[in-house]
Amino acid sequence: MTQTSTADSTAASPAMVKAEGVHKSFGSVEVLKGIDLEVRSGEVFCLIGPSGSGKSTFLRCINHLEKINAGRLYVDGELVGYRQKGDKLYELKDSEVALKRRDIGMVFQRFNLFPHMTAVENVMEAPIQVKGLRRAEAHLRAMDLLERVGLADKAGNYPSQLSGGQQQRVAIARALAMDPKLMLFDEPTSALDPELVGDVLDVMRDLAESGMTMVVVTHEMGFAREVGDSLVFMDGGVVVESGNPRDVLTNPQQERTQSFLSKVL
Repeated sequence: MTQTSTADSTAASPAMVKAEGVHKSFGSVEVLKGIDLEVRSGEVFCLIGPSGSGKSTFLRCINHLEKINAGRLYVDGELVGYRQKGDKLYELKDSEVALKRRDIGMVFQRFNLFPHMTAVENVMEAPIQVKGLRRAEAHLRAMDLLERVGLADKAGNYPSQLSGGQQQRVAIARALAMDPKLMLFDEPTSALDPELVGDVLDVMRDLAESGMTMVVVTHEMGFAREVGDSLVFMDGGVVVESGNPRDVLTNPQQERTQSFLSKVL
């Protein structure tokens, strides 16, 4: 019986995210200028680049927090935010968008926890309100997830009683509570003190090892190199270079990539 490597199985899996000529403008400012990329199911896909390059905007387009102006964006084979009839696109209703967004977990730079709820209540809230889970069942599930992120002992603490790193791990548990098929991370460690970064990255490594499909906007090049399956360097709203993280970070082919990495590595 032959064994298939993780890289081989990832390459053979279907696309979880597919972008075709994605454009996004804010007023007269074009932030995304025709993004083409593909994230395979089960893959850890890292996006790097300078501030203002369009990384976070693209991430927000994936779950329709931002509406694209042109192109096509698919998640698990379905158009994001629109349905196609003939050759025309029709925007989905907010309720339809919200239904599809349930399958996509997102973790932001700032933790966005409800300050008046304990850690366990933060994790319980969406399954109760959105999925109609019974409170006892939601509590059990939330405690399992807090255990997974190493915070079962902080279940009764309010966000103000937690460090930034602990709050971010609660935010990850909260996203996982909806059983997403895709996780989006928007620079999840950038707001943390350096000594708190490791605990959050450890949780993300554990997620990656469990087979979760992840798109990660990050400045943590070590994480991208060790955990990432694919890496894209963006600048000025375009994909400048892409490939295996180890190859791109060690031997970048484009001058702009070389210049950026010389400043951050």
